[in-house]
Amino acid sequence: MAHMVFCVRNKREMEGLDEPPFDSEFGQKIYKNVSKAAWAEWVDRQKMLLNEYRLQPWTPQAQQFLVEQMEDFFFGSGSALPNEYVPPSH
Repeated sequence: MAHMVFCVRNKREMEGLDEPPFDSEFGQKIYKNVSKAAWAEWVDRQKMLLNEYRLQPWTPQAQQFLVEQMEDFFFGSGSALPNEYVPPSH
């Protein structure tokens, strides 16, 4: 049976992640409160942040920035887009 959570982003009961994304207290918080769908949204947001800010994800500064953005994305105001961001046209 699927792991179900009340998703903090989508405000409804949804299928949760298969396992915590990190081996930490924050990883457990995400596992208990974030759906697979919301996590997929975050992955797309993270890619955009990496590209827009030209972050090097292996650096501690970039990792800290991404964790802060993730916290805000799921549990805060939603994480603002960069001022210069232009969504791709399809």
